[in-house]
Amino acid sequence: MTELQKNYRQRVEETVAFLRAKIASPPEVIVVLGTGLGALADRVEQSLTLPYESIPHFPKSTVTSHAGNLIFGMLAGKRVAVLQGRFHYYEGYSTRELTFPMRVLSLLGAGVALVSNASGGLNSDYAPGTLMIIHDHLNFIRDNPLRGPNVDEWGPRFPDCSQIYDPSLIDLTIACAARNNVAHVVSGTYVAIPGPSLETPAETRFLRMCGADAVGMSTVPEVLVAVHAGLRVLGIAMVSNVNDPDNFKPIRIEEILAQAKAGEAEFIRLVEAVLAEMQVAVCG
Repeated sequence: MTELQKNYRQRVEETVAFLRAKIASPPEVIVVLGTGLGALADRVEQSLTLPYESIPHFPKSTVTSHAGNLIFGMLAGKRVAVLQGRFHYYEGYSTRELTFPMRVLSLLGAGVALVSNASGGLNSDYAPGTLMIIHDHLNFIRDNPLRGPNVDEWGPRFPDCSQIYDPSLIDLTIACAARNNVAHVVSGTYVAIPGPSLETPAETRFLRMCGADAVGMSTVPEVLVAVHAGLRVLGIAMVSNVNDPDNFKPIRIEEILAQAKAGEAEFIRLVEAVLAEMQVAVCG
């Protein structure tokens, strides 16, 4: 293990110790809130809010649409650790750096990771506002957070990814959507690209040919760390726009944010319903 990697492990352990001293009980569920979906954090009760800059060794968020808070508390009857905003490869971080919060929170003892994002639709059957439950992914980010010497106490050298998104959580989410009249819920494959440039028409055609239903610039690195740590994973993508390569229109980040905000109430209703019915076990 190199000195840099030793330092990374030391930073993780120091941050775990810092957070453990702040909370009375370990979280059961880690919730990662993506672009335009941060309002769910306002629903957390008995909450402790820690700005990222107050947490030792945490990265610094540079994306204005991400609030940058770690919130511990209760949501729909579950103890949660909510990341109100995430970090991205396009910000200049390595995937090991941007998944630092997921690694730290997994070591606090959570058993489930619920990750969300705003994404671009590639499937022509989708419409803006569709909630896509992620059942598989493609990783086109040119880095892997598990690269380098493995820390055996954190997880296996070669984690199994045959069912990286937990089938029982996917089934539960589909059932909760039906029971709570949450419309426009589908399941599909998510592809992560490096960014920050948005897709060209040719890239859109290529990603469609690869089997992707939605595209974004996040989520997959965090999921890889969560699976490596033994967490069950549920992913939900808010489709904010749909790209038609044969009738391509400008993609504006302002419109993506507006659409994510418009669909946020449905997203919150679905997540709270799923959390309320979810069976969890604390790992630590």
